[in-house]
Amino acid sequence: MGHGLVFDVVIPSALRPSLAWLLASLGRCEEPLPRAVIVAADAHGHLPEIPAALADRVRLVRGARRGPAAARNAGWRAAAGAAWVAFLDDDVVVPPDWTRRLVADLARLDGAVAGSQGRVRVPLPEGRRPTDWERNVAGLANARWATADMAYRRSPLRLVGGFDESFPRAYREDADVALRLLGAGFRLVQGDREVVHPVGPSGFWASVRAQAGNADDAVMAARHGRGWRARAGAPPGRRPLH
Repeated sequence: MGHGLVFDVVIPSALRPSLAWLLASLGRCEEPLPRAVIVAADAHGHLPEIPAALADRVRLVRGARRGPAAARNAGWRAAAGAAWVAFLDDDVVVPPDWTRRLVADLARLDGAVAGSQGRVRVPLPEGRRPTDWERNVAGLANARWATADMAYRRSPLRLVGGFDESFPRAYREDADVALRLLGAGFRLVQGDREVVHPVGPSGFWASVRAQAGNADDAVMAARHGRGWRARAGAPPGRRPLH
């Protein structure tokens, strides 16, 4: 079922080492493979070695280096053609059945559905408490409409203008586009496929850098109203306790 469904994969990337792991995992996937895999670079650098199965499908697009929202837009616009665009972050790994399960998720959707989210599994260390950084990454497992694995139908995405490039970080730009699609009358659903998001290393200032997202929360409240967190499935945070 659904093997006639055509999809592209778009990966916004700072060309980190994790991109090689993602591409290698995509190269091990079962049929059907994506029509194109667009790596939208948000940094200087080169592609890693491309798996043989994807040799004629992977293409590098140089973005404007204005963050992941701008990179995703450059990617899905360069990949014009397929009805669906599956966005993956460059620090996830897909299992061999991911493409098959993606097509199964998408093939059963009617035209009122603009997007399908994959499940994100974050392995945490055993035998000790997770660090703040590890808990932060683990929050992706419950995040709604996170672009770690989020497939959008091309026509509704074009209708709302894609991702808002005024969001400079990988934070809230995914919730913003989801709320605009919901506001336009489309539905978003949870799929059955799954990706794995390993917890990468963090620098000393990781927690401080994360606080910059408070500015994006203020933008979300101004644009989408006080109830935006409930509609986007975003937790309230700890600020009311401070």
